[in-house]
Amino acid sequence: MPGHAEIPAGSPAAGEPAFLAVGKVRRPHGVAGDMLVEIYTDFPEHLQPLAKVYAGEKHVPLTIRRQRLHNDGVLLAFDGFTTPEQVGRFRNQILYIIKEDAAELPEGEYYFHELVGLAVVDETGIVLGEVTEIMETGANDVYVVRNTAGREILLPAIAEVILDVDLESKTMKVHLLPGLVEDGEPES
Repeated sequence: MPGHAEIPAGSPAAGEPAFLAVGKVRRPHGVAGDMLVEIYTDFPEHLQPLAKVYAGEKHVPLTIRRQRLHNDGVLLAFDGFTTPEQVGRFRNQILYIIKEDAAELPEGEYYFHELVGLAVVDETGIVLGEVTEIMETGANDVYVVRNTAGREILLPAIAEVILDVDLESKTMKVHLLPGLVEDGEPES
């Protein structure tokens, strides 16, 4: 059940494409118009030369001219921008891709934005709540499920717990291992 951390950019207006955040521009680097970018995506191919990205809330279209890894990020240069002053206007802005351009995931893997908001039910059909957050840990992701009373259940994203994800019906069926829900705790 691995999740992938591309972040949706909110609800698109009618007729507009949906965007996913893939990085954040930090600052200009050097004198040739390169920008240091913090990577948000698990798919660095979204940040390859010739790829199109969109900067900031206005989704300014940019085509990547050059890319190279740098420390804990990546240096990007964009077509038409050749000085630090020109690219400085993108400082601290989020870079997006169009959702339809996102990498297709293998069967059984989902983007985080596809999982957040799913109704979570156990094997007997009891509603446990809704996925509100996904925590990335070293071993496996953990899905935070909150019920209507505000109580949280932490579900490890492992096959033994996550039985089925149905994006069409917006549900996740789970098997509760002993200790995941306290005895006597109301389910909803």
